[in-house]
Amino acid sequence: MKRRRFVLFLAVSFGALIICPWIGERNISPFELLYGGSFLEAQIFWQIRIPRAMMAWSAGAALGICGMVFQAMFRNPMAEPSLLGISSGAALGAAATIRFAPAAAGFTLTTSAFFGAMLSTLIISTFARFVRGTKDATLLLAGVAISALFSSLIMVFQFTGGATESYRLLSWAMGGINAIGISEGLQVMPSLLIAGALAMYYSTELDLMALGDDMAASRGVELERTKRVLFIGLSMSIAVAVANTGPIAFLGLIAPHVARGAVGPRHFRLTVFTAIIGGSALLICDTVARTLWAPADIPVGIVVSFLGVPFFLWLLFINRT
Repeated sequence: MKRRRFVLFLAVSFGALIICPWIGERNISPFELLYGGSFLEAQIFWQIRIPRAMMAWSAGAALGICGMVFQAMFRNPMAEPSLLGISSGAALGAAATIRFAPAAAGFTLTTSAFFGAMLSTLIISTFARFVRGTKDATLLLAGVAISALFSSLIMVFQFTGGATESYRLLSWAMGGINAIGISEGLQVMPSLLIAGALAMYYSTELDLMALGDDMAASRGVELERTKRVLFIGLSMSIAVAVANTGPIAFLGLIAPHVARGAVGPRHFRLTVFTAIIGGSALLICDTVARTLWAPADIPVGIVVSFLGVPFFLWLLFINRT
């Protein structure tokens, strides 16, 4: 049964990768492209739509895996990068670069996003360490507060910037997939490789941490070291994704839950399914975003939020105590 589900999800994912690039303001037929298509259509397909599909799939898969790991680490079904404030920290770092050093943004966006993500992680971890109560709930609530603070600072940058910087910040903060050329399409691939490698390497530790810190420690897991490595590595992964796509919320919440319902809680297999579902979901959402009100290109973050908010409320309902 699980093998059939794997084949089904894999088929859907490859189907989305194959079909979505042909869909747009003007649908491009494979026959037109191969037999008599214009040079402009070929350029749009190979230089815009294919790179955009690659970036969307990579970013969605990476954010989904990051959400899966956080849910295991915090034993909280609602933990994910944007709710924990890490995406907002990365967004703040990148936004500061766009606002104050636009000429150097292309070179330093990922670096500043990484330091922003690490700053958010440091604040949340330090705060939780000195606050009594349930550590997992404390981390989640602290992340929500930090996310709100950083979002407010980004709005300050928008308000105080010039017309060009303000518009760029506004469109970028909504989340968007923009890639021209294969090289840009591959820019988010390191994010997926980092998140996927860490999740698979520490899959056994994640299985144990999901059962509780005491259980993991009794089985020989070095909790502090493992969590530190995962925090740093995932912050780097989120920074790369956010620097290229902007902050996209809820994807790290949706993909792991759908995957867990399909294949169970074992994290080695769950990593693959989460990547497939997250990548396919963001790719499909991006296709909807660029075709629904064509020629207007809606930020994909808006489409994902329309799906994520009801899903989040549903999780709150089923996990009520």
